[in-house]
Amino acid sequence: MSMQQLIEAARVSKAWPFQEAQRLLKRYPEGAKPDGSPILFETGYGPSGLPHIGTFQEVLRTTLVRRALEAMIGARPEDGKTRLVAFSDDMDGLRKVPDNIPNAHVLEENLHKPLSRIPDPFEKGHESFAAHNNAKLREFLDRFGFQYEFIAANDMYNSGRFDDALRNVLRHNRDILDIMLPTLREERRQTYSPILPISPQTGRVLQVPVEVVDAEEGTIRFTDEDGGAIEQSALGGMSKLQWKVDWAMRWYALGVDYEMYGKDLTDSGVQSGRIVKALGGRKPEGLIYEMFLDENGEKISKSKGNGLTIEEWLTYGSEESLGFYIFPNPKSAKQLHVGVIPRAVDDYWQFRERLAEQELDKKLGNPVWNLLRANGGWDAEEAPGEGDTLPVTYGLLLNLVGVLGAEADREQVWSYLGNYIDDPDPAKHPELDVLVGTALAYNRDFVAPTLEKRAPAPNEREALRALDCALSIMPPDNPAEEIQTIIYEIGKREEFAFESLRDWFKALYQTLLGSDQGPRMGSFIALYGIENSRKLIEDALERR
Repeated sequence: MSMQQLIEAARVSKAWPFQEAQRLLKRYPEGAKPDGSPILFETGYGPSGLPHIGTFQEVLRTTLVRRALEAMIGARPEDGKTRLVAFSDDMDGLRKVPDNIPNAHVLEENLHKPLSRIPDPFEKGHESFAAHNNAKLREFLDRFGFQYEFIAANDMYNSGRFDDALRNVLRHNRDILDIMLPTLREERRQTYSPILPISPQTGRVLQVPVEVVDAEEGTIRFTDEDGGAIEQSALGGMSKLQWKVDWAMRWYALGVDYEMYGKDLTDSGVQSGRIVKALGGRKPEGLIYEMFLDENGEKISKSKGNGLTIEEWLTYGSEESLGFYIFPNPKSAKQLHVGVIPRAVDDYWQFRERLAEQELDKKLGNPVWNLLRANGGWDAEEAPGEGDTLPVTYGLLLNLVGVLGAEADREQVWSYLGNYIDDPDPAKHPELDVLVGTALAYNRDFVAPTLEKRAPAPNEREALRALDCALSIMPPDNPAEEIQTIIYEIGKREEFAFESLRDWFKALYQTLLGSDQGPRMGSFIALYGIENSRKLIEDALERR
């Protein structure tokens, strides 16, 4: 496809990244800012706990909108017409100690101090708690190849780069109070201030009334924790702003054009939008997305640590499957736990296989097409990986490993894969080899401890004997489809009294594999080997 074809298709696409990018085109009909500076995308992160997939998804989804906009204006990533800033609010005061942090006493002793001024409880050599968490964030963003600029609030406040914007906040202190006070409870109104001074005595971020003495000089007056009256500068890292004011100030100072955020920040987005307008700026475009939930349907929290980490997903699934799971329906809540990983892997490969034969408008709605281009260009005739297939589904691989047992190793799995693919060489199938490793881990941690094969019922015993008889006369390399056909025929025979084929396959899964669901049994038998499968049947028939 040509760049012009892509531009035309992108501008009418109904896929959500392109619909979001359309809003930016309405903001800048010429596809660029009037002053020629790049269109700025931002993502925000509060490093009060370890980053998790909820953090990662915001960067991925924002990147997808960024690439969609570039497609619409005919820009390549290297053209510099867009920027993505990953911003860490590490000047925020620590309000409570997260549940999943070592050396909790370090944090207890430093409550209410800026996150960037609290010692690293992980003892990894970082200069602060925030620095450790910021490093973890950048580590997994870099692993996935995101093109972004990292900015920390600590650096912006301390270096004075936010000082002009802070003076503007001080000038408009009364305007901001008029916006915020009606939204607060009476008790909170008594102490609310847009500016949060940092105590010169304790180093804590204070929630106290503040008087603006001189906006141009940046001077403020407040009562410190010991009751003493303090007059000091609000500039150079000696204060920070309340959350909603801080967010608006950031939009104003950086010139942010697009930022998406979770449903829980809907009210914050409204108030920050009003504040940035009071400062003389403009609220960014943005998508309000639904939150991820854990397996119990509860909101994922950094402090609780009840969400999946990037490392956990990549232990049991592939990088591509993570992006695939995150892509669809950002306005719908998703449960996020290890149980969703196997299907995400297989669904990713199904969508990837379809790419080669899809028309351009369909490709733009295919999650894999967007993911393949998330960190690359838009003008290639075909993206790497279009039309690729995986020789074995992840579900089938998990069933194989489940039968081999918790002690199975990578070499053993590949020896069985030789029954199914022509060249069972891990070097020739690197993506499959990754999944062999993750399948072994998934089986070890979640399948093997709960695996229980039941004894077959009388009618199931007879059907299993019939299947064993059929397998006994097959050649070792009998095609999977022929095996599947015979399995179907056995399940349909009236003498075995199955109410439906579904009951027959459920019996096979429960007696041979120890699970309620499973793969196409013809494919599994071809992969595991006919003689090995007959041994599974023999073991099942001996079970009482």
